[in-house]
This record gives sequence, C-alpha cells and structure tokens, in this order.
Amino acid sequence: MPMYSEKVMDHFMNPRNVGEIKDADGIGEEGNPICGDMMTFYIKVKDNRLEDVKFQTFGCGAAVAVSSMVSEMAKGKTLEEALKITPSLVAQELEGLPKNKYHCSNLGAQALRKAIRDYTQKKGIKIEGLEEKGEEHEEGEES
Repeated sequence: MPMYSEKVMDHFMNPRNVGEIKDADGIGEEGNPICGDMMTFYIKVKDNRLEDVKFQTFGCGAAVAVSSMVSEMAKGKTLEEALKITPSLVAQELEGLPKNKYHCSNLGAQALRKAIRDYTQKKGIKIEGLEEKGEEHEEGEES
C-alpha cells in the first residue's frame, strides 16, 4: 500500500474547492484511461486573475488530493502564474506522491491548463507559454 504524506491525506479527506462553476469562464477536462481518473476544472477569471477555481474529480485519493492542491495553488493567481503550476510543483506541495501515483499530478496541472486555454480561446487572447511544444499552433493563428 502506498504511503501518503499527511498533506495528501488532508487534501483527500477535506478537499478544497470541490464543485462546479455554473457560468465558468473556462473548463478543462483531463483523464487517464488506464487508471480511470477523470478531472474537470472550472475557472472564473477577473482582471486576468483566477478569481475562482473549482474541480470535480472521479478517481483515487491521490487524484482528489492533487485536484484540491492545484485548485488552491491556482486561486488568486494571474493566468500566467497559474500556467507555471507544473506536476512536480504539485507533488512537491503535497510533500511527495508515490511513484505509481505521480501521473495524477500531471492530470491536475493539465486540466487546469486546458481550462485556461478554453478561456483564452473564447476570449481570443494569447498568453505566453500556453502554446508551447508546438501544440495547437495550426488553429487560430490568423486571429
């Protein structure tokens, strides 16, 4: 049985920011078909800041803890700052994740990123660092 840090257990037992934002500015969904974890992030943006961040997660305790931690880390940040939330930062904030659960930290960071991308695409704004690694350059280039 994997050993979880107290922080992981706390975020699993008392997850923060659970729920859905009905009129969300951006929604991002990420899943892992192998383990069945599914995360959906909802963001509310005001003045380029994440005014509210909520999530719904279907998955293991680590997935819930990661979603909770990502939502806490992102809330109140600018969009650019929120994009700097990496899987390793999430794992670090949670004081470590067992190797076989590390993929959960990827899901949380990716779901948040997708929510931000959803928002920027709807608003037609570009953010430095959002379209890195050659992804999604073909669409919306001539806006």
